[in-house]
Amino acid sequence: MVYDVLGSIRSLVKVDEYKIDNDVFRLHYKATVIFLVAFSLLVTSNQYFGDPIDCIQRDDVPPALLDTYCWIHSTFTLPDALNKKVGVEVPHPGIDKYTPGEKRVYHKYYQWVCFVLFLQAIMFYIPRYLWKMWEGRRLRSLVLELDNPIMTDEARDEQIDLVVDYFRSNLRFHNSYFYYYVFCEFLNFVNVVLQMYLIDSFLGGAFSTYGFDVIQYTEMDQENRVDPMIAVFPRMTKCTFHRYGSSGDVQRHDALCILPLNIVNEKIYVFLWFWFVCLAIITGGLLIYRLFVIFLDSVRKSMLKSRARLCDPYYLNIVLNATKVGDWFILYLLCKNMDGQNYRQFIEKLAEDIMKGNSGNEFEKEPIMGKNNESPEETP
Repeated sequence: MVYDVLGSIRSLVKVDEYKIDNDVFRLHYKATVIFLVAFSLLVTSNQYFGDPIDCIQRDDVPPALLDTYCWIHSTFTLPDALNKKVGVEVPHPGIDKYTPGEKRVYHKYYQWVCFVLFLQAIMFYIPRYLWKMWEGRRLRSLVLELDNPIMTDEARDEQIDLVVDYFRSNLRFHNSYFYYYVFCEFLNFVNVVLQMYLIDSFLGGAFSTYGFDVIQYTEMDQENRVDPMIAVFPRMTKCTFHRYGSSGDVQRHDALCILPLNIVNEKIYVFLWFWFVCLAIITGGLLIYRLFVIFLDSVRKSMLKSRARLCDPYYLNIVLNATKVGDWFILYLLCKNMDGQNYRQFIEKLAEDIMKGNSGNEFEKEPIMGKNNESPEETP
């Protein structure tokens, strides 16, 4: 099983043979998934191969029984005791004598951190899984061996002709392919925002401002500050155990419990707060940019021209004037995956095919100038 887990992680780390997405997309299903799986394994190793809770009390309750009880039923702290001076008014932050009616905060998340982190990793991979399923290895079938710069002229021409034939036959029928991809990008954004709300609920409403609280804490006077990480992830908590005494009366036993995993948990969630916020901002910006790509033909043309620098602008304009946004997306992905010289020849052959097959039709309503004159005018 360990080898299976390591194998899955290794598959995420390796470089993809074919690029069917962009760097922001990979931040979601590669970087974030690796972080979450690594954090889950770290917490799991400490939780199940170490001592996740250690409770102490002065009575004759067996320590193993007390640890198990407090682990199952959760421990608590007193919020009103967080602002009291440690060593003078209280023994530890959040630990004080409990009076009936006083507010308690139960830390029920403690046992579930490793599982929640792993579940989050799965959720971050879902958009990638959907995109791979909808993409159906189409790009791999089109690239063939044209990513290899070392080919015989005969093999290169044969494979380029196959791609040109496919593209010419399916011109203007790739929009659904593109919009599936945009939908998965939108899912990435929805997922990261949803994850922040889920973690906030999981931690009892303390995650939404967690990063801001940590920043403010570092800037406060050392004598008068309360560590927000201690409030959310206390190292020392209380637990109350009840049992029947020798006379049949219910006896109450108060115990102090050490939660060593919270030293790790607080670091994990500080990192995740900043990571998720940055990821949400970057992905949101990408979606806005994607709207420009969809509605502005000039943006699409500029993007492809900046990447396909080896291509003759004359032929590139002919191809771009005959395509819709879905065709542009396929062309853009092919440019990312093909060898530059092979892509240049592909564009030239496709442009020549368009000029031959569409002479006088809708694609050439505007006159096409000679190669040494102006490039063809861009159609909206």
